Amino acid sequence: MPTAYAQEAAPELSDRFSLGQITVTAPPADGIAIDSSTLSSEAIYTFGRTALDDAVNLMPGVSAGNSGGTRNERLVFVRGFDRFQVPLSIDGIRVYLPADNRLDYGRFLTTDIAEVQVAKGYASVLDGPGAMGGAINLVTRKPTKALDIDLRGAVNFDNDADYAGYNVSGAIGTRHERWYAQAGYARSFTDHWDLPNDFMPRVPALEDGGARDFSRTEDWRVNAKVGFTPNATDEYALSYTYQEGSKGAPLHISDLVTTPRFWNWPEWNITSVYFLSSTALGDRATLKTRAYYNQFDSILRSFDDRTLATQSRPYAFDSPYEDRAWGGSAQLDFAASEADTLRLAFHYRHDKHVESQTSFSTAGVPSTEPRQTQTEDTFSAALENELQLSSRLSFTVGGSYDWRNLILAEDYGSPLGTSGTPSVIYNYPRRDADTWNLQGRLDWRGDDGLDLHASLSSRARFPTIFERFSQRFNSAIPNPDLKSERATNAEIGGSWTRGTVRVEGALFYSWIDVAIFGVPVAGYPCTASTTPPAVSTPGCAVRNMTQSRNVGKGEYYGVELSVSATILPGLDAGFNYTGIQRKLDYDANPLFHPTGVPTHKAFTYLDWAPTERLHIIPSMDVASNRWTLFTALPATAPQAYYRTGAYLNAGLRVDYAIIDSIELGVGGRNLFDDDYTLTDGFPEAGRTLFASIRAKY
Repeated sequence: MPTAYAQEAAPELSDRFSLGQITVTAPPADGIAIDSSTLSSEAIYTFGRTALDDAVNLMPGVSAGNSGGTRNERLVFVRGFDRFQVPLSIDGIRVYLPADNRLDYGRFLTTDIAEVQVAKGYASVLDGPGAMGGAINLVTRKPTKALDIDLRGAVNFDNDADYAGYNVSGAIGTRHERWYAQAGYARSFTDHWDLPNDFMPRVPALEDGGARDFSRTEDWRVNAKVGFTPNATDEYALSYTYQEGSKGAPLHISDLVTTPRFWNWPEWNITSVYFLSSTALGDRATLKTRAYYNQFDSILRSFDDRTLATQSRPYAFDSPYEDRAWGGSAQLDFAASEADTLRLAFHYRHDKHVESQTSFSTAGVPSTEPRQTQTEDTFSAALENELQLSSRLSFTVGGSYDWRNLILAEDYGSPLGTSGTPSVIYNYPRRDADTWNLQGRLDWRGDDGLDLHASLSSRARFPTIFERFSQRFNSAIPNPDLKSERATNAEIGGSWTRGTVRVEGALFYSWIDVAIFGVPVAGYPCTASTTPPAVSTPGCAVRNMTQSRNVGKGEYYGVELSVSATILPGLDAGFNYTGIQRKLDYDANPLFHPTGVPTHKAFTYLDWAPTERLHIIPSMDVASNRWTLFTALPATAPQAYYRTGAYLNAGLRVDYAIIDSIELGVGGRNLFDDDYTLTDGFPEAGRTLFASIRAKY
């Protein structure tokens, strides 16, 4: 009889780290099939999506974008909601940057994870605060047998078949009856990527075509976990993750109005240590806990010119961030009866942000600010009840109360309204905040493969420190009293499974209220007051400013559809489509359009296996236009929005298993070399090619 539990029960085991999962309402799809709420590691590998933004773009209701500007950040939108409104977690532990939460989804590697979970609209209140429009969770792997090894590698080539970078990952683990352990490593290096051959340089001094200037990036991550499973119901695990990243910042291809920003990030590093557990308390109750410590360190550097060699001009600087967070959560599930389950959860998080900018001048003498600190605590208490109304119908209702305590908010400089005074450390006014969330869901499960659901959820999210206090290089007025944004999300949908055919669909509608906008304050004088009305200070010039306020409202609505099926033996197919309309405005700016999300988006693929060892997988990404803001305008000109970004991005992958455990692959993306731009002035990559190898034991 095998001594290893994994050897005896391997067919029933999953490589998904169950303690790290959040609440999603649909079971994961098999193989490379893509459903509405989960994306498997097999789909990620097959379609070559090594970064998170690119991976989740495969899913219905989710779209990837580019932040534009010199920050060079990749974005993700879930049913139109952005990175501030959709929390990102790893194994249920939130990744949050307390200063501004400007997450760059391109820095999160996917080659060493088990699956991505996406909750859209209805994100359970048990999983913590902030999920105004949904939630994204990366679930790490867990070994399934006594010796579990997965090694992957790929070499990437540009449009001219020149070397462009590589990505590698590996995981080795062991699983036994009472314990398991695993270590993993992932690395992605982009030397450069090429613009499409049809790209026509507008301003060669900014971008002359071919290899995209400053497109070099490098990311690597290590992860280790050890788990203890004393019995069939309990599990305890300790995990450690360390990630390092660096990136350049391509320039706008035609902006001669704005002074170019020659920026790069030599450090973009994350450290996380966390403990997760699940303990059965008798036959009716289960206690789940999470405790964590997170660390984020980054440096943004600004240089004199495109050589990135000197820092002597007034706009040159070094800006390091040191962010720390610790906290935890506890969830108690209690089965009051076979038909009634009550769940209680409590979350606590402490965030600390420290910054200290070094500025430079023509004299070559650096000037370093004192360290400035912002700290705050966030709490959430949640209650959810699931009632089985009949053998087929269940009703789930939940609510939570969130509150935030601001402890310290320091800044350095001349406080607003004290022009000409020496720079000092000063404190912004402290304002605490609280909000509520409420949701309900009906699920009907038929015995013929048909499942239906309807849900209604009202969720809020707190504004960041940046939104409340940043003066944005003396162009904005702080607003300590800024309130939470809110969205009410409604959905009806269902799924049908018959044999190898699976169909999913949903209609969704979201009402957005008290949305945060930067409101122009024309002719605003320097003042000692942080909120209007303002009183001029002698010797202070009048200037135009903005202030973040809760003035926006609107609606997002649309449809999702996904289908997967085995058409013939050895021929599988999949298709998903998203159609969405977004209307978001505020009275002070009638020209505004919400940017970054296409009206129509689709993904389709075929998986043809003419022999058992050979797979030929063509695929197609399609998207319509999206709104973007034309940025190459004088500061006094009115805003100008236009639509861009339509693309037809063809892909192909061919895999051949030379033996059962080793597979070779070749393929490419954007095979038609489509020239398209998702955000003004920042075109996307042209044709890319790759060769890969995978070994699994």
